[in-house]
Amino acid sequence: MRPAGFIDHVTELLAPLGHVSARRMFGGHGVYCEGLFIAIVLDDVLYLKTDAESRAEFERTGCEIFSYMRKGKVATLNFYRAPGDAMDAPQRMLPWGRRALEAALRAQSRKRPAGRTSRSKSAVGRRRGSPASRKRVRSGATKSKR
Repeated sequence: MRPAGFIDHVTELLAPLGHVSARRMFGGHGVYCEGLFIAIVLDDVLYLKTDAESRAEFERTGCEIFSYMRKGKVATLNFYRAPGDAMDAPQRMLPWGRRALEAALRAQSRKRPAGRTSRSKSAVGRRRGSPASRKRVRSGATKSKR
């Protein structure tokens, strides 16, 4: 299957989870559901995100962990190959995709301190002070203390 065709197939399989998209990364693709990173596609193979809670189910099914060479050594990530039968139909992929999405949600909640919400997009680029006060500081037109 040509790469774009496989990516389309993966996004269709995972579509019941929500809005699914794919972005190029490191010679493959990252797969996102509702903005959360849930899978890697490399060489027409889908690897789903896992964590301590979901990993055992993937291992029980005989799924392979995502591995690659790094500085002459084998490195692994918490992503496992999707079961072969799950690649046939969205209803078969759904429980596996849910596990990946749940792992991504747990990872996100661990990154964000309790009781804190993410910053809004409008707040990201803001600086302190009004535009006029910034202009005064840059031009040297601030009040001097005597």
